[in-house]
Amino acid sequence: MSSGGWRIAAASSIGSSHVKQGTVCQDSHACQLLTDRDRSSVMVLVVSDGAGSATLADEGSALACRAIAEAAEGFLARGARVSDISHDEARSWIGMVQEAISLRATEAEATPRDYACTLLVAVIGEDGAAFLQIGDGAMVAADEGGEWAWVHWPQRGVYANSTFFVTESGAADRMAFDRVPRKIDEVALFTDGIESLVLHYATKSVHAPFFEKMFGPVRSSTAQGLDVALSSGLERYLSSAAVCERTDDDKTLILATRAPAERLAETSK
Repeated sequence: MSSGGWRIAAASSIGSSHVKQGTVCQDSHACQLLTDRDRSSVMVLVVSDGAGSATLADEGSALACRAIAEAAEGFLARGARVSDISHDEARSWIGMVQEAISLRATEAEATPRDYACTLLVAVIGEDGAAFLQIGDGAMVAADEGGEWAWVHWPQRGVYANSTFFVTESGAADRMAFDRVPRKIDEVALFTDGIESLVLHYATKSVHAPFFEKMFGPVRSSTAQGLDVALSSGLERYLSSAAVCERTDDDKTLILATRAPAERLAETSK
């Protein structure tokens, strides 16, 4: 299958606080290239952050990513396009995630709350995209003018450092959803572990220099789809002292571009 021109770097890294506590990384991510009924490429990117208070959060985030990838694949296999993803369809995907987690919880004699996690999803076609989100973390994309902008602002709960999870009964009602009827060539998804590095809370804006710097190697990549070497380098960066000094939480970052090489050469002049 053609990569559709996509070059991707993606990584999850355990937070220093979790290392001290002897726990595992509770973040998960998934990148899947599919095709629609016109045989056009569709990139599905998913990020999930397991709740620190949930005993099986790492399993929950992995299940959420897998369930969304399967939901998107099934949707497109039925002859649909990205432009057909409606708010109701996105809600049904949330239901599939909850069903998968509920089934696992029953098998493990646990509760869905034990698998609590957030969810960020980007489904990007040739000339449009759909984004859905429950909880904190965020997705940013380059707009038509090349400026970086967030898709949905991180969702916060009533108390400090609290948020919402896909396992909650009202999750579908809290879901932020947007379908964009234009071509998206570059997008980044990340968990709240690096929010403070990439978002300006006071102005609710994106720290563009960070993404311009991080996307440089991805734009230059000759890989088709996921660049394994770049992803390993990204994991090392997220685990570096420079990053861990600013955040002790788990961190996930996906950087995806399909911008044409000639356009990238023009913007770098």
